[in-house]
Amino acid sequence: MERHPEVPPGHELSDRLVLSRADQVRALAHPFRTTVLGLLTERAASVAELAVATGRPKGTVAHHVGVLHRAGLVQVVRTRRVRAVEERFYGRAARTVTIAVDGHDLPTDQNDFAVAAAESLAADEQRELWSFIRHARIPPERAEEFWTRIRDLVKEFDRIPRSGDTTYGLAVGIYPVPDHPRLPPARGEGDGEDRGPVRRRGAGTG
Repeated sequence: MERHPEVPPGHELSDRLVLSRADQVRALAHPFRTTVLGLLTERAASVAELAVATGRPKGTVAHHVGVLHRAGLVQVVRTRRVRAVEERFYGRAARTVTIAVDGHDLPTDQNDFAVAAAESLAADEQRELWSFIRHARIPPERAEEFWTRIRDLVKEFDRIPRSGDTTYGLAVGIYPVPDHPRLPPARGEGDGEDRGPVRRRGAGTG
């Protein structure tokens, strides 16, 4: 995996980590651990700093950080001596985490839209929410191709230097909608019958 010492988060890390072990997938199952990973996108942090940022007890934070560390999702990037105790600073192991399913590299199985929906309520009320939803009937390979392009845009978003006082959320995804309304084939398309030229109002006959 290619590694970059870029800022943010200010330490060397892999560009992408593909999870294939059950314990790695389980490590992402708790929403608090995804919150921790999100905070570590900005910079490495100690358990004490994460506890202050999230308002959780240090013991609780230490447990969840330990789960992420054992799963290889975070790493110790530096330490410092505080009195007689060595304080560890944890950073992400990779910028992007995906799960390998049946040989395919897919996004994590967490429903980030559920988090985004809750987070975006206040922005919607203040008319500060920018969002789109579109539907397109396309082959699976085109969906994967489009997702790769979206993932590149997310990487660019992750690499923006942190500044200012407002944190913005970016939620993207591609998902099948089996029960979405669908138009029947246009006349003469897909039924094997040659119906001749389609006459349109106002069109000449040539």
